[in-house]
Amino acid sequence: MWINNQSSLDDFILLGFSDLSHLDPQLDSPMYFFVSNLSFLDLCYTTSTVPQMLVNLRGPEKTISYGGCVAQLYIFLALGSTECILLAIMAFDRYAAICKPLHYPVIMNHRRCIHMAAGTWISGFANSLVQSTLTVVAPRCGQRVLDHFFCEVPALLKLACVDIRVNEMELNVLGALLLLVPLTLILGTYVFIAQAVMRICSAESRWKAFNTCASHLLVVSLFYFTAISMYVQPPSSYSHDRGKTMALFYGIVTPTLNPFVYTLRNKDVKAALRRSLTKEFWIKTR
Repeated sequence: MWINNQSSLDDFILLGFSDLSHLDPQLDSPMYFFVSNLSFLDLCYTTSTVPQMLVNLRGPEKTISYGGCVAQLYIFLALGSTECILLAIMAFDRYAAICKPLHYPVIMNHRRCIHMAAGTWISGFANSLVQSTLTVVAPRCGQRVLDHFFCEVPALLKLACVDIRVNEMELNVLGALLLLVPLTLILGTYVFIAQAVMRICSAESRWKAFNTCASHLLVVSLFYFTAISMYVQPPSSYSHDRGKTMALFYGIVTPTLNPFVYTLRNKDVKAALRRSLTKEFWIKTR
C-alpha cells in the first residue's frame, strides 16, 4: 500500500486545458452543442484510421491483425453512420432557428438536444454492428491482400470468394437508408429555409441567415457525395484507386477541414476565441 501511494506521489498531473474547458456563454446554444458533437466525432473518425496508415507508410511491413481490422471497420463505420444522422439533425436545428424563431427555444430545448444527440450515436453504432457483421462473415478463402489504406466494407467484400449478392443487396439498402434518406431530409429542409430567407426584407438579415447555413452546406457536400459514391453501389463495381481516393476525402480530408469550416466562417466562435485569449493574456500579465 505504501509503495502504491509513493508511486502516485511521484506521478505528474497534466492540467492541460481543464481550466479553460467551460463553454463561452455566447456559444451555449443548440447549434454549438451539435457542432461540439461533430468536432468530437471527427477527432475520433480520423484517429481510427490515420495512426495505422502512418505505421504502414513507415516501412515495408504493411499488416494489421484480424482483430484490429474488425475493430477499425466497426469504429470507422459507426462514426461515419453517426455523422450522416448528425448532419441531418444540424439541418433541422437551422430550420427551427430560421423558420420558427419564436418557438426555437421550445423546439430545441436542452433535454431534447441531448436525446437527439444520444439517439444519433446509438443509431450509428447499431447500424455499424449490422454492416460490419455482414461484411466479416463473408468467406475470403485465404485472401489477405487488401488494396486500401484501412479496413472498409467495399474493399473487404471485394475479397469474398463466394456469391455476395445478398450481402450487396442488404448493404445497399442500409447504405441508402443511412445516406440518401438523411440527405433528402437535409435538402428538403434547406428548401424551406431558402423560402423563409427570401421573405426577409433586410438584405443584411438575409445574408446573416444564409451565412449561418453555408458552413453546414459545405460540410454536407464534402461528406455525403464522396460517401454515396462508395456505399450506394455494388462492391463488385468497386474500383480500388477511386475507392481509396474517395475514402481519403470523406474519412480524412473532410473531418480535418470541418473544424476550420465552422470556426473560420463563424463570427461567434472567433469572438469567443479572442475573448478567451485576451482573458488568458491579462490573467498571466497581472
